[in-house]
Amino acid sequence: MGSINVVVTGRVQGVGYRWFVHELAVSHDVSGWVRNRRDGAVEAELHGDQAQIDDIVRAMRTGPPHAHVDTVELREIPRQTNHGFEIRRAR
Repeated sequence: MGSINVVVTGRVQGVGYRWFVHELAVSHDVSGWVRNRRDGAVEAELHGDQAQIDDIVRAMRTGPPHAHVDTVELREIPRQTNHGFEIRRAR
């Protein structure tokens, strides 16, 4: 099991990026959350099987159509006991 914090920069707001991540997480049975940040980035926490998280991060490096990803920063975090995956309000 793994847990990571992901911050993605580029043209990632207003292009369906959060919904893209939500659908990936649900289909890979990964819990956590995703949200827009006020600085224009998208931030997510992913908790689950490491291979599934790796698949999601690989897809996040490209994003949905109309997105343009500049950077993807990863940071390991302590394991959380989250259930489900949610889209949160900007912070």
